Amino acid sequence: MKVLVTDPIADAGLDRLREAGHEVETAYDVEGDALLDAVSDANALIVRSGTEVTDEVLSAAPELVIVGRAGIGVDNIDIDAATDHGVIVANAPEGNVRAAAEHTVAMAFATARSIPQAHDRMKAGEWAKGEFLGTEVNNKTLGVVGFGRVGQEVAKRLGNLGMDIVTFDPYISEDRAKQFGAELVDDLDDCLDAADFVTIHTPLTPETENMIGEEELAQLEGGYVVNCARGGIIDEPALAEAVEDGVLKGAALDVFGEEPLPEDSPLLGVEDVILTPHLGASTEAAQENVATSTADQVIAAFDHQPVANALNAPSLDRATFERVEPYLELASTAGRIAVQLFGSHMSSVEVTYAGDIADEDVEYVTASALEGVFAPSDIQVNAVNAPQIAEQRGIDVTESKTSSAEDYQSLITVTVSDGEESVSVCGTQFGGEESRIVRIDNHRIEAVPHGHMLVVRNKDEPGTIGFIGTVLGDSDINIAGMFNGRETIGGEALSVYNLDSQPGAEILDRLNEDDRIIGTTYVALDD
Repeated sequence: MKVLVTDPIADAGLDRLREAGHEVETAYDVEGDALLDAVSDANALIVRSGTEVTDEVLSAAPELVIVGRAGIGVDNIDIDAATDHGVIVANAPEGNVRAAAEHTVAMAFATARSIPQAHDRMKAGEWAKGEFLGTEVNNKTLGVVGFGRVGQEVAKRLGNLGMDIVTFDPYISEDRAKQFGAELVDDLDDCLDAADFVTIHTPLTPETENMIGEEELAQLEGGYVVNCARGGIIDEPALAEAVEDGVLKGAALDVFGEEPLPEDSPLLGVEDVILTPHLGASTEAAQENVATSTADQVIAAFDHQPVANALNAPSLDRATFERVEPYLELASTAGRIAVQLFGSHMSSVEVTYAGDIADEDVEYVTASALEGVFAPSDIQVNAVNAPQIAEQRGIDVTESKTSSAEDYQSLITVTVSDGEESVSVCGTQFGGEESRIVRIDNHRIEAVPHGHMLVVRNKDEPGTIGFIGTVLGDSDINIAGMFNGRETIGGEALSVYNLDSQPGAEILDRLNEDDRIIGTTYVALDD
């Protein structure tokens, strides 16, 4: 597989990819048509913040499996477009968490004690001891906006130094905040009103862009603000004015709405605004960690293994994946069979889990079932974009679970419906390796799903199976396996035939002409 790296990453990540047998091509600073040409035959793309991964870039890369972001922020990657193209987007949120948290803490101390300003005066030959009166963090309140990994690490460190912690984050629970000694408040205003220091740890989204402006800064009067997360969250001109006018005592920024910071930025003219050039992740350990983490995720994607930090695909830990992995192909196969047997426009898909599998995280399995449902269509589909395809097509997807699995350890049933008619296909795993279809609608069978399958609904009458075999034999189609089930004696029966080749339309017509045959469906399970 070919991996294109368009932003510099640590050699440890490149070495790991090469050791796994993959071709690595570095093309730093490419953009425009050059980037489109470079990515055209790539199977993976690794970037940092310098490369814009747009829909145009993704469209130019038909073989792309994964985009790896060697770091946390992904606002330079069009995740929706990647999902449309069936491309995994994964970041490396753990690799530089400690580095980003430590830089935030350092910036908080730097602005509270005017360390860079005092340093500059000393270098200029001045002993300005009486001109700097700092602020201690002990017994002050820290407002943490965004309580993800970095926010939690900052809270842990500054909380241990005697600060009270309040946090605003609509996506965490009160219990989680309490684990770090933080009080969770309902809105940003409450957080700003309570805080002496505010640190920012949110991604840049339409909701967070310019989230902290003139009014919000006024609520922090006499305090300090630190942002080492993403640029664009704070209104930079408003911040410069607030510090210049003494509304805030100081501010420290590592990230900016435009990088590099323009020469005419108002931030550059304010002495009590401390600036660093996006150094939050710039430690040797962090750079190596994000590089190797990203490489590992690319390798996992190539090997059809779980991608630990996938942002647009189900993500499982290794232990969970090992338990559900045998059911991924089963779910996909059941989906393929169900939709082909249904043969009509569907409006809903239900995936039912019974037995041991019901105790697992089945999001990945459901995505595989949807992949199977859409596989016979003319669209490119995989477990990444299958849920989005269902949403785009107005197809309701539901999961249900039950502890009862009849006589089996685990069962997965995929049901497709148009609201009136439906088809259900139920399968299980034998010995953890062999898939079996054990029910189609109300017919109990034990069919091996493989290759060319012919599903026949027929009257339960003597000679019917012989007739089917004769028709297939006359057409020189060999039966590799046959599985039969019926509801009641003399009622309706269902037979599944594994064939060595595809039966043509004339064969199905000949079968259907017989009064004993209720219906025939050819099901293709190969690619």
